[in-house]
Amino acid sequence: MTQDAPNHGAPAAGALVLADGTTFEGEMIGAPLDPSGGSASIGMASGEVVFNTVMTGYQEVITDPSYAGQIIAFTYPHIGNYGTTPTDAESRRPFCRGIVIRDLARRRSNWRADSDLDAYLTRHGLAGIAGVDTRRLTRHVRDYGAMPGAFGPASDDGALERLSAAARAEPGTAGVDLVSEVTTAEPYTAGGGPWRVVAYDLGIKRAIAANLGRIATVEVVPAHTPAADVLAREPHGVFLSNGPGDPEMAGSVIEALGDLLDRVPIFGICLGQQVLGLAHGGRSYKLPFGHHGGNVPVREEATGRVEITSQNHNFAIESGSVPGVDETHICLNDGSLEGFACRDVPAFAVQYHPEASPGPHDSRYLFDRFDDLMSQFWGRTPNGAGLGAAGSHGTAR
Repeated sequence: MTQDAPNHGAPAAGALVLADGTTFEGEMIGAPLDPSGGSASIGMASGEVVFNTVMTGYQEVITDPSYAGQIIAFTYPHIGNYGTTPTDAESRRPFCRGIVIRDLARRRSNWRADSDLDAYLTRHGLAGIAGVDTRRLTRHVRDYGAMPGAFGPASDDGALERLSAAARAEPGTAGVDLVSEVTTAEPYTAGGGPWRVVAYDLGIKRAIAANLGRIATVEVVPAHTPAADVLAREPHGVFLSNGPGDPEMAGSVIEALGDLLDRVPIFGICLGQQVLGLAHGGRSYKLPFGHHGGNVPVREEATGRVEITSQNHNFAIESGSVPGVDETHICLNDGSLEGFACRDVPAFAVQYHPEASPGPHDSRYLFDRFDDLMSQFWGRTPNGAGLGAAGSHGTAR
């Protein structure tokens, strides 16, 4: 179905200003920036500016909670051509601070779509700026690193100075607790598989819950849930989700892991790898401009197999810093650590996104690897059938 472009009138002129003073002109799209209150108290949006290289999947990117605190610049020049649909949302609402694009599609054309992108942004109160030279912006962030920025209407002579001041005042993501902003307020259940898994919601994507749901009935719990409450649910496994920001600020989860390691199998993705690495004695650091895209090559060290992966993270665990683990996956772009497995406890994690959404599905076997780990730990399959030699931890409670 082809949809005629809505008539919104002439878009307002806008500008994006980075903390180093670099300025990009454009046109405002999405929700108006309210000058009367909230984080946009002077009619602007601010956050850490990062770029994402996906060619499709813009709605999944916008609704990924891992982008809390950030402004997303899309490198692909044409965004919005197939509209939006509730099916593609990865969370209850967008948590990013705004989006930056080159060209907004004049009309949507997709039988699944129920809205165009501009209307979707407006409905969720999210502003954006279009008409930006995103090639220049991407090269700047690549060369100088992700940095705070602010965008808004450039309606008067003082607008650029106000945007520049807001960009300089923006704290970015280091040392900021963003997990509390995105985690669920109450536990809920997803999936219907035979295992019982408790998933820590650090910013979990719906595609992750769906993939876990193939192998387990998943109880998703808030990030601050104590280990005793998790163990009281008698899980066969614990999952650590993706999420935004600095892993050093996820202290309650790291503390809980100290009481969960060796009690139950653990699988972590993205921020989940980082908190597992910190709990195991590793060190984290901030990447210059992060990994955000759907085409990142990762090598599995045991087999030499290369997977094309979906990624979204600004922080990573320092290679060689985690004691007692085998480093299982390495990023071929920069050599950063992309996965490890603990030798002394039943736990493993990857930095990338095996569920993709958007992105390739090369790595979805990792959910089956978690299934296998639970079988080995409990000495039986999910339906209760024994594995021959009994597992060292006996039968699940």
